[in-house]
Amino acid sequence: MRILDTKNLTVPGFKVWGIHCGIKKDGRKDLALIVSDREAAVAGVFTQNRVKAAPVLFDMARIRSGKGQAVVVNSGCANACTGKRGLVDARTTAEAAAAELGMRSEAVYVASTGVIGEYLPMPKVRIGIETSVGLLSSSGWDQAAEAIMTTDIYPKLAMVQEEIGGKTVTVAGIAKGSGMIHPNMATMLGIIVTDALVAAPLLKKALRDSVERSFNAITIDGETSTNDMVLCMANGAGGNRKLAAGSKDFKKFQACLDTVAQSLATQVVRDGEGATKFVEITVRGTKTPKAAKEAAMAVALSPLVKTALFGEDANWGRIMAALGHSGVDMDEAKTDITIGKMKLVEKGLGQGKAAEKDAAAALKQRDIKILIDLHKGKAEATVWTCDYSNEYIKINAAYRS
Repeated sequence: MRILDTKNLTVPGFKVWGIHCGIKKDGRKDLALIVSDREAAVAGVFTQNRVKAAPVLFDMARIRSGKGQAVVVNSGCANACTGKRGLVDARTTAEAAAAELGMRSEAVYVASTGVIGEYLPMPKVRIGIETSVGLLSSSGWDQAAEAIMTTDIYPKLAMVQEEIGGKTVTVAGIAKGSGMIHPNMATMLGIIVTDALVAAPLLKKALRDSVERSFNAITIDGETSTNDMVLCMANGAGGNRKLAAGSKDFKKFQACLDTVAQSLATQVVRDGEGATKFVEITVRGTKTPKAAKEAAMAVALSPLVKTALFGEDANWGRIMAALGHSGVDMDEAKTDITIGKMKLVEKGLGQGKAAEKDAAAALKQRDIKILIDLHKGKAEATVWTCDYSNEYIKINAAYRS
């Protein structure tokens, strides 16, 4: 597998673009269009929040076909909690794009992100779609990635290539997300495309598995949003033999999808609102991977742990407390905690001030690794999070203004 420079991101059979159409008042890009030159297999994973935005409900119904050809994404307006009008606007967006692109309206998916409770300015959206169609380019991914941002500081892109079935196959994607991030899913959108030939049912399985190991393994603030989704289109332009479940080629494809999804997910964490630390938490020594993930997520979610990370305080007691209320089978007398290369806790006991001092030095770095061993089994899991800073409060206190 080759991880490629996204400055030259192109995927055979796909054209994209992103523009400012007027949804955002500050002139930033706010509409992206991703188009395949042929019908593609489509799979998606959506928020589990019971309050679902109109585009989520629209796509969840549409994706049952397993087919599609284009995605329209807007930022600046979530089109959530907008009732029947919101659903009509989602459908109208798809129909407008289909008319401009000369395809069936059923082939177009929509996604939105931004402020909840506001209606889409449909005249501006229509003009934006018309303009975007005229600008579509195989190399327009930077513009599209920028157009789906809200509080993000930078656009998020990833691309890999692999030899599959004697052909070079590309998997690439863009994502947005910075705050309101938590599994199942988060305030994030991900659009992943590939020229691999893979049937929709198998693509659905591959995407769900990738999401579980990436977008559902990150947390910034424990908030699950109304608009989250990851869509994946596979158009077969790469010319490989159709992938078969369990085959060597499918495993290669799964690895590519995992790599792109994990890259995008960790970029979301690095761009967490006000974040000063990128934190990888691995829990091992549990009976099941599920238990390891639950324990790791309890630590990652703890406001006390996250503020200690911001303060560069090696307060391992906060980690131990989070493990204790995680619901996972653990025994403090068997628990080890390591920050960086320094083991702070062994068999439940702190290793002294010298160890805390060395761990505090590790906490001064931008990237931090925390390893927890519960010594209860052989399973493990890794999640990614960030710290809580003063800036996080400022950003969210003024979000609508």
